[in-house]
Order: sequence, then structure tokens, then C-alpha cells
Amino acid sequence: MLATQLNGLVESGQLEANTVIQLEKYLCNKVQPDRKVVIMLQVSVVAPGAEVGGMIGSPVTYQSTAGDTQANSNAPAASATKPNVSAPPAKKPSFYSNKAPAMPVGGNQERTPGSTQAAIFPIDSLTPYQNRWSIKVRVTKKSSIRTWSNSRGDGKLFSLDLIDESGEIRATAFNQECDKYFDMLELDKVYIISKAQLKTANKNFTTIKNDYEMTFSRDTEVTLCMDESANIPKMSFNFVPISELAKVQKDAMIDVVGVCKSAGDLATIMTKTTNRELSKRDITLVDGTQTEVRLTIWGEEAEKFNADNMPVIAVKGARVSDFGGVSLSVLMSSTLMINPDIEEAHKLRGWWDTEGLNTQTQSLSNLVGGGGGGPANWKTFMEMKTENLGHGDKPDYFSVKATAVFFRKENCLYQACPTEQCNKKVIDNGDNTFRCEKCAKDFDSFKWRMLLSMNLADFTDSAWVTCFSDAGAQVLGVDASALGTYKTDDEDKFHQVFTEATFKPHIFKLRTKMETYNDESRLKTVCMMAQPVNWCEYNQRLIDDIQRMMAM
Repeated sequence: MLATQLNGLVESGQLEANTVIQLEKYLCNKVQPDRKVVIMLQVSVVAPGAEVGGMIGSPVTYQSTAGDTQANSNAPAASATKPNVSAPPAKKPSFYSNKAPAMPVGGNQERTPGSTQAAIFPIDSLTPYQNRWSIKVRVTKKSSIRTWSNSRGDGKLFSLDLIDESGEIRATAFNQECDKYFDMLELDKVYIISKAQLKTANKNFTTIKNDYEMTFSRDTEVTLCMDESANIPKMSFNFVPISELAKVQKDAMIDVVGVCKSAGDLATIMTKTTNRELSKRDITLVDGTQTEVRLTIWGEEAEKFNADNMPVIAVKGARVSDFGGVSLSVLMSSTLMINPDIEEAHKLRGWWDTEGLNTQTQSLSNLVGGGGGGPANWKTFMEMKTENLGHGDKPDYFSVKATAVFFRKENCLYQACPTEQCNKKVIDNGDNTFRCEKCAKDFDSFKWRMLLSMNLADFTDSAWVTCFSDAGAQVLGVDASALGTYKTDDEDKFHQVFTEATFKPHIFKLRTKMETYNDESRLKTVCMMAQPVNWCEYNQRLIDDIQRMMAM
């Protein structure tokens, strides 16, 4: 049987009748008591069929007899120079041993007397053609539980990256298996896993270098391995010094380690594809090269991140961006570790505690003063207009210190779908129910969402800016729910909120882009983030600007 990844050899005509081949990598599975199947994983052509011209000799079908297994085990193997990949390597017998693990934590909790465990296989030998195998692996990455909803229904999943001495593989658990194994499987621990399903890997959702991926099923068995776990490698890093990131190509995936010097507040953005809010947080990493860079983390990691005591952060597979200078972003495929037990992290902690804390550092990301956590591409509103920001193919981002001089209160709120995943405006049915056309459902309630239009001004000019719920709550000092309550129950308090928010300075991170609506083009500027001014940091930025101008 030819493995699917070798089908191209047949399609191209390299494997034709009478071709002589050499098996370089294969598996032999027993499918019936008297029948075996050889799965060819890697072959090379010795002589094309056209040159051989016909069958060599007069081969006959082999018929097995009693005692063949014992006899064959004592006979010289035909693949002595090319060992069967399922055979245990002689130099590391402990890793591939069949010794029973110490503590079962999943699958069959108890093994019946006389039951046998499948042989331990290396990851790089697994194929969908095998029907009995086990792997002994370490969990190097564990994702959070993610949910989905489509026309076929709802569901949830989480994924794992598993490693042994031969390679890595991605494993995914859905729905019932997600509930069963999520708390059971822990990061950096070693398990023996068997009876999972193997299929061709979808390269759009994984960066693991393996042709196959694994899916947990109801028959999957997972056993915690307490002994000999030192033979399983831990996650390996290839750290790039922060000072070298300016030389790295945009969108490259790199490993980085640094001390969390500071962390911005939790913010949210609205995704275009799903129209859902996504949490994000910007943190500043610094290393021994006395250079710092902005790292953006997302979702649950951003919500739970704690910057107390300035932890050491290691990220495997961070993406390099040229947004606001040089910056990094954690992806779904990335692994983020806080205070990892690795040599580089311990050295970095020692440097920071002894001298790094008081060392002047250089930023590659030009972070915003005042805790904005975004790019310090500082512009005035006059520069925004004279430089035609937003008129290109991509939106422009910039930061400005400004005050809100006028609010449009009339349409600052709307009634939105109460579900967490949807913020679509609902239709009042007139009977105390509300219709969401996107969800195609009626609800007994709604949630207030803010869509605030305000006129911002600095010392040069002004501009109209649209502000969504989170940034609007920072500007007004109240969230959308409270503002909606004031609007319906206390009109004086509603107006007072806007009066008190007028002329208060903030650091605004803005996005501006020319958009076309009803064949009319207009510049739309959106507030991505608003934060109070940290006057010490802001004044220091002004001093630095003055010094740079004096040096010109």
C-alpha cells in the first residue's frame, strides 16, 4: 500500500508496472491472523519499469503457516540496512519501552489482567494506515477553549502541540472530548496517548511540521507518565535578541524573551470578519541588549495577564510587524510562557534585578506616553490634514493629545443584540421583545451599545471622530449600560455626563481611512483607544522632542 503523500509518483509515471524500487521507510501492519500489509512511506526508484521490461522471475503468493512468527523473528531481517521505523532504536530503549505508565488519568482508568498496551511509536512514523499504536509525548502548548457557531450548529474545541524525540504533532479535542480532556492535560507534562484518529493536517491552522494531525475520539486513551519523562524533549527556543528585530523581515515568525517592563490597560477592538469584540493588551518587553519592543497579546491571555513583579515573558512563534516601528504580536499558533524555567529566563531575571531596572533603554516601537500602549506616531490634527492621512490604500494610525469640545448626544446609543457574540442593532417589536436580524431570533431584552460622535481638538485644529463603547466609556467616565439608564430614567444626569467630559484631555490613538458610501468618499476617523494623560511621561516626550529639534 502506497502512502497518500507518494501518490504523485504514480501520477507522474515514476511508479509503473515492473519498476524496481527500494523501500527506505515503511510500516508492516497485521490486518488478519494470516495477512500483513506493508505501507510504503518513503521509496526510491532503482530502475524504471520500461527498462526492466517485465516481471523478474516467477513470484508466488506467500502462505503463512503456524510458527512463522517465531521463525521470522529469528531469521535475518530483509531491512537490516533500512530498519523498520516501528522498531525500537537501540540507542534509546527507554523511550520506546512498553513499560506501563504509573498513573492513568484518562481513557480506560483500569487495565484488565492480561491486557497489553500498543507499542510506543515515534511521532514521525504515524500514518492513518496504522490501527494500533501509542505515543509518549510532552505537551508543549495548550490553547484555550474556543467556540464556533454556524449553520450546522454550535461547538467548542481546544488544541495541543505534542512533541517527542522524533518530531511534533497537533492534536485537537472537540465537544465532549474537549470537556473530558481540557482540565486533564497539563502543559509540560508527559502522557502516553493511543486510539486517536489521524488525518492529513490542514496547514492553514497549524505551523507544526507534520503531514498529519490527531483528533481525540471517544475511544482515545490518555495516561499520565510519571517515569522516564526526562527522555522526552521540552520546548526548544531560538531566541532573537530584541535589538536584532529591526533586521527581521516583516511577518516573520520568531522566538523572543524579555522582561515585562510595563503593560497597557485592557482594550477591545471590533473584528471586521465576525463583527465581534476582541480583547487585547500591549506590553513592553526589554532584554539585555537594553532595547524594548511592544508585544500585543489577545483574548483570554490579555484579560488574565498580570504585570505585577515584572515577569519574564517567553514567546515561541511571535509575528514581527512594522506597525508603529517594530512590534510583535502573539498569534493563535504562538506559545506564551510567563516566568519559564529555562536558562535564558533566569539570566534575564538576574540582569534585570541587578542593573536592568535602572538602565536607560531604547524602544523599537516608539510606545505612546501616558500609558497608551500604542504606536507613538504623534501627529497634530493639522498634520493629519496637510499630510493627507487616510487617503492611501491602507488606513493610517496616529496618536494625539486632544480634548473633546463637542458631543452629538442624540444618537450616541443604540439597542443591540444581547448575545455576547453579536452587537447588531435590534428592532423593537412593540411587545417588549426585540428582533435581531443577524441572529434571526427574538429576545426579551437588549444591551446598550455606544456609538459616540465627538469633535476632538488640539492646539492646531479639530476633527470629528467616531468612538465605540470601550473608548467612549473612558472619555465619558461611564459605560454604555449606565449611560442608557440615565437616558431613560434621569435626563439631567445624562446631560451632566457629557458636560463633565467636555474639555478633559486624553491621549487618543486614532485610525483614519477614506471610505466610500453611496458613491460619496469621505474621511472616517475612529478612536481605537483613549486614556488619561500621564503628565510626567507626556512632558518627558516634549522635552525629548525639543532636544531633537535643538540637535538638528
